[in-house]
Amino acid sequence: MDRRFILRHAGIAGVLATGAAPAVHAQPVVRWRLVSSFPKSLDTIYGAGEVFAQAVRAMSNGRFDIQVHAGGELLPAFGVLDAVQTGAMEVAHTAPYYFYAKHPAFALGSAIPFGFNARQMSAWMLHGNGRKLMNEFYAGYNIVSFAGGNTGTQMGGWYLKELRTLADFKGLKMRLGGGLAGEVMSRLGVVPVDLPGGETYQALRNGTIDAAEWIGPHDDQKLGLHKAASYYYYPGWWEGGPEMDFYIHRKAFDALSAEHKAIVQGAAAIAHADMLGKYDARNPTALKQLVAAKTRVQPFSQTVMDAAFRASLEVFADNDARSPEWKKIYADMRNFQRDQILWFRFAESRYDTYLSAQKI
Repeated sequence: MDRRFILRHAGIAGVLATGAAPAVHAQPVVRWRLVSSFPKSLDTIYGAGEVFAQAVRAMSNGRFDIQVHAGGELLPAFGVLDAVQTGAMEVAHTAPYYFYAKHPAFALGSAIPFGFNARQMSAWMLHGNGRKLMNEFYAGYNIVSFAGGNTGTQMGGWYLKELRTLADFKGLKMRLGGGLAGEVMSRLGVVPVDLPGGETYQALRNGTIDAAEWIGPHDDQKLGLHKAASYYYYPGWWEGGPEMDFYIHRKAFDALSAEHKAIVQGAAAIAHADMLGKYDARNPTALKQLVAAKTRVQPFSQTVMDAAFRASLEVFADNDARSPEWKKIYADMRNFQRDQILWFRFAESRYDTYLSAQKI
């Protein structure tokens, strides 16, 4: 008989004979707080924070607990970056472009006008230089980032009046989610208004704003935006594939064990994939319901799209001139995007265009 087998079982017999239990050193539970930029009412985008926390809890057998707080619960929706940067909170779930006013490079971690779609964004982050470049930039804010979901290409917003020409944008007060989109829209004559999603319906309803964009049919319906405006335009050319992120305080992350770091990374990947899947599953039903409720769904004209594209390039050139961080990351992003557009043109685009004309 194997000697190791005898010794091992002799040891067990000895423990049983004496009634003593093997020494167990319980590890203390790691407790973090996650602050979201989104209200609980928006189950899909806010829900990614809950999915993340639940996955961390499950994979750690309860030894790593993250409490999730909705936007406005502990902090204002746009106050989460400062809280994580200072270490007041361990993690935030947010849209990086919300912080464009702090530095234009934040937008590159989420979405820019006429940027990536959702799949291209993930490709750049995972297998291009995206995550590396963004985390180098975030290091200046004591943050490490992980992807925290994507909405897919968004809709172009709700308008009180029909947009017949470019002149209809002049003086339009519009809620926009990111400062970069607002900067581009302002070149079309729009007056950008920065509001959290939860405040958008009331502002549109009482006429404080003339137009508003949020995400897409599922969330827009939940916010009741169709009850305040009739015209629903597409596509949201400023948000082709906006990535949400988990921002984690660098020292808090570095203090984790290797096991817990791997759990964070795995849980973020689960939440990231789950969000996009939910939006793709839920938006079609919501869109049909909105149309049944007399929403007028209309495309932006080619003239509007071309003018927006030209205005976007002007803003990008300005950012190149004023920010070396933006210039470095933006150049890498565009180089990667050129090949992505080439590939999608041959397979995805032709496939989708064909199917959209068929009756299934």
